[in-house]
Amino acid sequence: MNTAKQLSARERINALLDDNSFVEIGALVTKRNTDFNLCQQEIPSDGVITGYGIIDGNPVYVYSQDSSAGNGTIGEMHAKKIVALYDLALKVGAPVIGLIDSAGLRLQEATDALSGLGEIYQKQAMASGVIPQITAVLGPCGGGLAVLSALSDFSFMTEENGRLFINSPNALKKNFTAKCDTTSARFQEEAGNIDFVLEDEAAVLEAVRNLIMLLPASFEDDASYEECYDDLNRLIPEDVFLEKDTSHILKEISDDKYFLEVKAGHAREMVTGFLRLNGMTVGAVANRRAVYGEEGELLFEHDGTLTANGCLKAEKLIRFCDAFHIPVLSITDAKGFKTEISEEASIARATAKLTYAFSSAAVPKVNLIVGEAYGSAYLAMNSKHIGADMVFALNKASIGMMEENEAVSIIYDKEAVDLKEKAKEYKELQASALSAARRGYVDAVIEGTSARKHLIYAFEMLFTKSVPAGNGKHGTI
Repeated sequence: MNTAKQLSARERINALLDDNSFVEIGALVTKRNTDFNLCQQEIPSDGVITGYGIIDGNPVYVYSQDSSAGNGTIGEMHAKKIVALYDLALKVGAPVIGLIDSAGLRLQEATDALSGLGEIYQKQAMASGVIPQITAVLGPCGGGLAVLSALSDFSFMTEENGRLFINSPNALKKNFTAKCDTTSARFQEEAGNIDFVLEDEAAVLEAVRNLIMLLPASFEDDASYEECYDDLNRLIPEDVFLEKDTSHILKEISDDKYFLEVKAGHAREMVTGFLRLNGMTVGAVANRRAVYGEEGELLFEHDGTLTANGCLKAEKLIRFCDAFHIPVLSITDAKGFKTEISEEASIARATAKLTYAFSSAAVPKVNLIVGEAYGSAYLAMNSKHIGADMVFALNKASIGMMEENEAVSIIYDKEAVDLKEKAKEYKELQASALSAARRGYVDAVIEGTSARKHLIYAFEMLFTKSVPAGNGKHGTI
C-alpha cells in the first residue's frame, strides 16, 4: 500500500510528467538469466520502467527503478533498457531523467550486471554536454549506482528516503551509522555530491520539472526561453546591495524575482544557479559573505575569500552552461584566497580550473562587481582580463591589487608620510571602480538600482556572439 510520500515507480513517472503524456518502452522486457534462484523469481520489466513523455511542452526520456520488482536491482536487461533509452534520447536531442531506487547490482547475474552498468556509464559519458542528464535519488543508491548519479549533470535527493553511498557507513573505518550517517541527504549535499535536497518525493519531482523548464533540450537547442512579462527597466532596491548574501541580488534582478540555486548546502561562500533575464535562461555564479535564515538569523558567514570548494562548485556550473550555450553572469566580491592549511593544499588547482572555465567558455559572459575585487581572486572571477565580454561595477566597488591601507603600508614602509592621505590617493588612482574604468577594465560604472536593465541589454547585445573553435581536441585543465 502506497502513501502519498512513497510512490510506486510508475506513480513517480506520472507525477513527474504532464498528465497522460507517458509512453512506455520495453514493457515486456525481462531477465534472461536463470542462475541460482532467478528461475523462480518474476521480475516485471526487469525492475525498471522506461519511456518518454512531456514536461510543460518539453519532451523528456525517463527511467524509474522499481524497488518492488527484484528490489530494483540492475541486471543485464535492466541495464540494456536504460542504454536503449539513452540511444533514443541522443538521437532526438532530449534530456534523460533517472529516478533511482535500487538495491544495487543483481548478484545472481554478476559479470552481466557489471557489464550492463559499465555500458550505462559509457552512454552517460557520451551524452555529457550533448543532452542534460538528471537523476533523482528516491531510495537506496549505493556502490556503482552512486557513480551513475555523479555522472549526471544535476542530482536531486529526498531527505526522507534517499540514501547515497559508495561504501556503507558501517564499512568505513572508525565509523558506524549512528556516529555519522554518510548515506544521508544532508551529508551528501554538504559534500557537494547532491545539487538539490528536498523533503519528499513530491517536492523532488516538482523541482525536477522546474529545472527542465529552465534548460535547453540539447546542445543544439536554443529554446530555453519563455515570454517575459516583467518590466525590463525595473529598478532594484538599493539596500539589497548592502546585504552580504548575493543570492538576493540574483533574485531581485531576475524575471519575476525567481532564482533557482544549485548546491545551496555546499560551499555556501559561492552561489551558483539559474535565473531568467528577459525570458532567457542565464547561469549565475556569485561570491557570498553570509547566509540568513527565514527570520533573519545569521546561518553562515564568510570573509570574502575564494575557497577550493567554492571554485570547483562555480567551475562545474560554468562548464555546463558553456556546453549548452547558456550565457553566464558573475557577481564579484572577492578580496583574496582563504588562508588555511587545508585550503593551501588545493586552492591553486581549484582556482586554475575556475579560471580555465571562464577563459575557455564561448558563451556570452557578463560580470558585475559589487564589492571588493582584489588580486588574482578578482582575475579568476570572470574579469575582463580572462575574457569577460562586458564588465559592470557599482560606484562603491574596489578593484585593484589589494586594499588601499595595506598597499600604502607596504609602499611607504620606512617613509614618514601621512598614510591616511596616501591611502585615499591610492584608492582613487589604483583601487576604485573609476580608476579601472579609465583603463578599460570596466565597461561602465553603474548604480545598483539600474543593474537589471544594464544586464539585460548586455546579454541582448551578446546574443549572437560567436567564437571560432580552437585547433586542439580539448583542454587539459
